[in-house]
Amino acid sequence: MPTTKITYLKILFSIFLLSAFFSCDSKKTESVSHKNSNEITFISVSHVEGNLGNYRIIKVTKDSVFAEKGKTANKTHKAWASSISHDTWKSLISSVKIADLDHIKSSPSQQSVNGIDETFQIRTPKKSHIYVNAFVDTLHYKQLQQIKEQLDKILPKEYQ
Repeated sequence: MPTTKITYLKILFSIFLLSAFFSCDSKKTESVSHKNSNEITFISVSHVEGNLGNYRIIKVTKDSVFAEKGKTANKTHKAWASSISHDTWKSLISSVKIADLDHIKSSPSQQSVNGIDETFQIRTPKKSHIYVNAFVDTLHYKQLQQIKEQLDKILPKEYQ
């Protein structure tokens, strides 16, 4: 008889836990779905070189910019960070046409043959767009080039 009671209690407890789990409020997922899916939330631009391991990485969000650069051959690394204004963010993303992001073409990596790879990452709440050496796509690269030009206005000279 005690074994039956324990099994009965286990089943009852499991049903209680499952019902509590499935009745949880889903407010978090609702708030994410109300965001503008065409809004850019993050931009990253990096240049990575093959042989000596030179690199420069720039990451920008709505309120901040972070840049780092260095060379793995001699183990040097520098970093810089700053906040940015809403107007600066708007001018940075003004050239980007979200509808065109799916049409930008990447090219093969050049880093393996001692070349430099330029990588862009542009995130929206729905999708992350990543391009490697997109400068070959002359039709759509113009908006990415404009991002680089806007970044040069924000960054200190040593990170440009």
